[in-house]
Amino acid sequence: MSSSSSPSAARVVAGSNHAVRRYALPGQRPVSPNITLSEIDGVRYLHFGSIWVQGAMRIARPFSLEVEYQRQMMASALLHPRPAHIVQLGLGAAALAKFCWRELPGARISVVEISAEVVAAAHRWFKLPVPDDRLAIVEGDAAAAVLDPSRAAFDGQRADWLQVDLYDAEAAGPVYDSPDFYAGCRRLLSPRGVAAINLFGRSFAESRHAIESAFGSHWVALPEADGGNRVVLAFARPTVVAASTLYSRAVAMETQWRVPARRWTGTLRAAGLVR
Repeated sequence: MSSSSSPSAARVVAGSNHAVRRYALPGQRPVSPNITLSEIDGVRYLHFGSIWVQGAMRIARPFSLEVEYQRQMMASALLHPRPAHIVQLGLGAAALAKFCWRELPGARISVVEISAEVVAAAHRWFKLPVPDDRLAIVEGDAAAAVLDPSRAAFDGQRADWLQVDLYDAEAAGPVYDSPDFYAGCRRLLSPRGVAAINLFGRSFAESRHAIESAFGSHWVALPEADGGNRVVLAFARPTVVAASTLYSRAVAMETQWRVPARRWTGTLRAAGLVR
């Protein structure tokens, strides 16, 4: 999960230092007015001043994906294994940004995050790399960036992968979950593009209706992850992959990334995405 709230103009930023106001929540330590951290068994967790976990990092393996639903969001590689441009809406503890930056050296990554405090915490406490020619941190509102027809936040480029993970401190449901928002997500995708959308909180049926309004039948939901998250893969246009290709990609992902990719192939088969 991650954060987004009221609209603001997008601008590219690097990490910066922020004054820390000290206050305490049980089991957590404050690092900024709105952000707290907790650690247990070698894992550091990000919170927005509440009990809800907004991201996690195993301290000994800072570039690995510690949370199951984030591993599921890499299922996009089964359908589009070599993205040139990855757009991430919501930074959180930067797990997806770090993983893609390290494991997909041929991809450019654009991350939209509304909170400068989240960006600063990700740099200081979660090993987010300094932005470079492959990694851009865009400080701004995700919906404003997605719905902008000029795609100015992304230098006018479409996304081969779009990873949507937008939650606030209450985590009652996605911050943006409307047909218009998902229609903007679809327009942002390249012709072969894949969106991976993390759903948590409110009724899955409500989110499914909004996604269907934008993507029609071109989507599939992976099995519920630990913690109740559901990851939906949605496609810019009808997508089908050969069974042998799907299997070889899944094996390669398991070997290189240590994600259980073969578990996901059955869902894609059942959805008619395999020939």
